[in-house]
This record gives sequence, C-alpha cells and structure tokens, in this order.
Amino acid sequence: MRPKPLLVIAAGGTGGHMFPAQALAEVMLRKGWRVRLTTDARGARYTGGFPHSVEIDQVSSATFARGGALARLAVPFRILGGVVATMVKFRRERPEVVVGFGGYPSIPAMAAAWVMGLPRMIQEQNGVLGRVNTHFAPRVDMVACGTWPTALPEGVEAMHTGNPVRAAVLERAGAGYIAPGDYPMSVLVIGGSQGARILSDTVPAAIAGLPAEILRNVRVSHQARDEDLERVATYYAEAGIAADVQSFFQDVPRRLSEAQLVISRSGASSVADISVIGRPSILIPFAAATADHQTANARGLVDAGAAVLIPERRLTVESLGEQIAMVLGDPEGASRMAQAALSVGRPEATDNLVALVEMLASKEEM
Repeated sequence: MRPKPLLVIAAGGTGGHMFPAQALAEVMLRKGWRVRLTTDARGARYTGGFPHSVEIDQVSSATFARGGALARLAVPFRILGGVVATMVKFRRERPEVVVGFGGYPSIPAMAAAWVMGLPRMIQEQNGVLGRVNTHFAPRVDMVACGTWPTALPEGVEAMHTGNPVRAAVLERAGAGYIAPGDYPMSVLVIGGSQGARILSDTVPAAIAGLPAEILRNVRVSHQARDEDLERVATYYAEAGIAADVQSFFQDVPRRLSEAQLVISRSGASSVADISVIGRPSILIPFAAATADHQTANARGLVDAGAAVLIPERRLTVESLGEQIAMVLGDPEGASRMAQAALSVGRPEATDNLVALVEMLASKEEM
C-alpha cells in the first residue's frame, strides 16, 4: 500500500499565520494526505483548533525583535540548529510539498526545503510581505497572496488565491444578516489573536455614549488582553451594558455570524473572516504593523463600502462612537455594508491553495 503523501506546513505563532494554515490542513487531511505542522513553542499554543491528526513538530527558532543583546546574538545559532534538525527529519521522511505561512518559526522548514531542493511555496496573508516571506519569496516555486494587490520584491511573481478560512467560518459563509433594529443587537470586538489595548481603551466608553435608543439593545462580545480583562468587564458592568469579555474567543465564527457590527483590527485573517461571513465592520489598523500592512489589508472592504476605517491617530471615544451609532442607527445602510463585505469575500481561497499544493506535488512526481 502506497504511503500517504506528506505535507509540511510551517507557520509562526499568531492567529494571522495559524488560521490559514489550519484551513489548508483541514482540506489536505480530507484528501488523504498526512499533515505536519512545524512551529515553535509559542506557535504550539495556537494549535488547539487544528484537527487531532495533524502532527505537531516544535522546532528551534527565534526572532531578532525580542530579548536583550545576548539573546539577539544567539538567534542565528538557534535558527541554524532548527534548520539542521529539520533537514535530518526531511531526509528521514521526505515531504512532497512544504508550505510556509510566514513568521520566524517557519524559517527552519523553509530553509531546509530550499537547501534540499524540495517543492516549496509561501502563502502571504497581508498586503505587504512579512520579513520572512520577503526573504524566501525569490527562493520558492510559488508565491500565493491572500490580499491583492500585494507589494512584492522585484522579479517575484505571485498568484492571488485569497486567504484561506477555517471550516467553522466556511460553514457560516454568507449567513443571513439581521439588520440593526429595536431588538437585541450584537457588537463583536476583536483585536487579533491577543486582543488590542487601544480597543479596550476606547470601545467601552464609545458604546456607553451611544444614544439611549440604541444602547438599550446592545450586547457586546469583547476580546481583551489578560491584563485588561478586569477593567474592561468592570466598565461594561458599571455602565449597565451586557458584555462577555474574554482574552480569546474559541467561537469567533459563531459570534461573527450573529453580529450586527464588528469592531476589529485589520489583520488578514480577521478581514477574511468578516468578508466571507459578510458583516459591517469598523476597522482600526495596527499602526506599528510592518509597512502599514493592516491598512493595505483593509483596503478591499473599505473601497467596497463594507467597512469604516479609522487610523489609530484619529481614534477617539467620540469618533468611534459616531461611527458605531451611524451603523447601528441605519438598518438599510448596515445591510448594504454586509452585502458589500460578501462581494469581496473569497470563500474559495482554501481550494485555490490546495490546487497549488497538488500542482507542486504532481511536478515532483514527474
């Protein structure tokens, strides 16, 4: 009996890298492949949503962005150790294809695949290539982009696949939208995989300041950092606002489908989920994101009339409150925003990426 082909997925430790990696893993398993996820200890914390049959391989990697001088000096040696260890594993069990989703933990697998001449590709979620993907873009067989257009290094060509979304999101693709009205309305506040302090600083007060006829119907699901949980929950409680405040929602797709409005950072995965399910949104790009890529991510929804963009430098309790009231106070306008979001969604993104993986595998067999 012929052994199952092996796909190695390499991804960094944030939801932005992990969610599209999870989406690819789900489909490739159904197609009869073995799937191994290679990441570091930080990334392993985000693997709870992956199918149990995905093999998790923790590798040694590091980033120059954190730690003191001594820690940064050790980074090249830690990465080199991870590359050598990965090459040993690849020689023992040769993958048909290696796919990198970015982040420093993806370096060992992508470097090993390059040195050994294995079929390899990267998937970039954002409108600007991350540092690791920028390095490997000229050294892979294919570059798949989730956001279009994506700024690319000179001489590098790419294919627009869209950003893969998890099966739980696809199950709710195009879910019927209930426009705001004189009944309970849900507002979902998400700030990337770890929450966003600036949203915790502004959203509760902005909601508390809404006109009484809107406020009495508002229910909030708010993702906050661990250190902000208590103060955010207390603020909502003292303002008499029903709110579920957590550091991480395991059921974001359900909450998205039930929301009348989403207030969010514009990370690539969040934008993809919002557009596939189809919800009005207020997007606040992370100002410190590399090359301002979160603003690039938001462009499609904003240009379609599906989202309101508020740069961090212009974000105040008052400006945010005005935009929330504008959406929740205009049922017809909110419905148009929901439809506009769907118009830029790419629910077929995972299938597009799967097709590229299978194409690479078939070339290897020839």
